Amino acid sequence: MKFLHPLAQNPAQTPTQKQLRKPPWLKARLPSAQNYALLNRILGKHNLATVCEQAACPNIGECWDRGTATFMILGTVCTRNCAFCNVSSGKPQSPDPQEPYHLAQCVRELGLRHAVITSVTRDDLPDGGAHAFAAVVANLKGTIPSCTVEVLIPDFQGSTESARMVVSAEPDIIGHNIELVSRLFKAYRHGDYLQSLSLLKSIKMYKPNCITKSGFMLGLGETEHEIMRTLADLKARHVDAVVLGQYLQPSVRSPPVKKYYTPEEFSRFKEHALKMGFIHVVSAPLARSSYYADSFRSPGIS
Repeated sequence: MKFLHPLAQNPAQTPTQKQLRKPPWLKARLPSAQNYALLNRILGKHNLATVCEQAACPNIGECWDRGTATFMILGTVCTRNCAFCNVSSGKPQSPDPQEPYHLAQCVRELGLRHAVITSVTRDDLPDGGAHAFAAVVANLKGTIPSCTVEVLIPDFQGSTESARMVVSAEPDIIGHNIELVSRLFKAYRHGDYLQSLSLLKSIKMYKPNCITKSGFMLGLGETEHEIMRTLADLKARHVDAVVLGQYLQPSVRSPPVKKYYTPEEFSRFKEHALKMGFIHVVSAPLARSSYYADSFRSPGIS
């Protein structure tokens, strides 16, 4: 099958493709009005964004009701336009130098024990935003020592120096999502499969005891063999934790879902990943990178 680049022709606009009916197990709840209002007020006061809203995460209700959120730094406009993503793309604004301070204050007000930090991709910045990640981590560690910090970083266009900068700030967990199986990369994602694997491997080279994490979505036409191959590729780069979730079409212009995997299939993938040696596996239809991230406790996380 020939896959076209999403900017050349969006696969969702192919007239012969039929929309699949969403199965009953893909039900998500909305956040309660009280918790939604509280989080919105605190985030707004500190001029912060969450990937929960920007990426239209299906778990926003469950997570926000638990008082957890994944912060998105470096603005809300991405320099890339991956076909599967709901985040806006275009020309972003300059980074806010006060963002590390505001984020730490927000985490303090929310009383978080575990903070997850991600960002849009900033190919317009010389370091891809690595300095901003390092500053946020350092400020959180200095302000709230009891809070563990997880970062979900972009590929930094393969810059090992940018990766080293983030590692040097000593976050407790460093994640980078592979997002797709290798064959589907060029069709739906701006980036390079092997480059992302190299980035994950380099983190362990700089700090062997650092916990690394990755994840990818299912439902865009991958085979089961390709799923297992991707897990093997991640394990070969010494990735510790992995997340598998169902791709959900975020807009009518996005690629349609080609298969909805059952909860039983996700359970089987989890069993396989655990047998491969991953120390933490989340595999479920609505699973996302930061879903129940605060429940991940390993020998390196107290």
